[in-house]
Amino acid sequence: MRAIVYTRYGSPDVLQLQDVPRPAPADSEVLIRIHATTVTTANLANISGKPIIARIFSPNLGLTRPKVAILGVELAGVIAAAGERVTRFRMGDQVFAEPETGAFAEYICMPEDGLLALKPANVSFDEAAAACDSFLTAMPFLRDGGQIQSKHRVLINGASASIGSMAVQIAEHFGAEVTGVCSTANLELVKSLGADHVIDYTQEDFTRSGESYDIIFDVVAKSSFSRCRKVLAEDGIYLSTFPTLGVLLPRFGRRRAKFMATGLRPPADRLKDLLYLKELMERGRLRTVIDRRYPLEEIAEAHRYVAKGHKKGNVVITVVPSEA
Repeated sequence: MRAIVYTRYGSPDVLQLQDVPRPAPADSEVLIRIHATTVTTANLANISGKPIIARIFSPNLGLTRPKVAILGVELAGVIAAAGERVTRFRMGDQVFAEPETGAFAEYICMPEDGLLALKPANVSFDEAAAACDSFLTAMPFLRDGGQIQSKHRVLINGASASIGSMAVQIAEHFGAEVTGVCSTANLELVKSLGADHVIDYTQEDFTRSGESYDIIFDVVAKSSFSRCRKVLAEDGIYLSTFPTLGVLLPRFGRRRAKFMATGLRPPADRLKDLLYLKELMERGRLRTVIDRRYPLEEIAEAHRYVAKGHKKGNVVITVVPSEA
């Protein structure tokens, strides 16, 4: 099978398309033919091996070279084979999933009790793959970390990004009053996702707006708790997807800051959320924003595009060109 392999740190040019053996499923595993995966900002850190301190904590990174040769953490595809003990899935099932790694390939094996579910019937493989990581990050941040409630005033900084575009929709789903912060070009997109208000960060600094928010969710690490505390409500919560010093020293009076390692939550909790994502997408309550699509052989170029920092929503890698 074809796969994108990397064996050293560097620029996206270290990603090489190679032929590697197709994996065979164990008794409790399924073999998935991958139709679509995505390129995320986190991929760039894995490829570069920076910051270097990440090499100490990440299970995929070694001190001098990667421990895992095939990256990719979200996918949608079709069950191509199943082990003898598999009961949840059968050949031909369309699924979406978030494996620990390995989605930059034509096939992958996953345990049937892994982070894997039937794909929402009303969305494409591209849309399903791109929803996994953003939802499984944004939902626990807002629901568990922010304890979001109806009528809360919620600001999403980076509202047109992959996590941000999902966070806007989740906050709207909970009945919050949503403000999205993005660039001029993305104002209408963020409004279409359900934001009640939008702020163009090229024209206005939301930390000087004089408004007050119950939750500020910074998905792009472009602000800080110390800067945002003056626009937080008295019991407000600042959420960040990046463990900065301000988040790790998390109090100014009753205002709080939180960082969550959402990927380390119990597998059962993550699977429950994946199934909830399926339900919401089938009900038409959530949609995926896709900026660009690239074929597997152009994955280095896709990473270069993501590295520019201007993508809207998600960048999809199409592994199987047709969804037939």
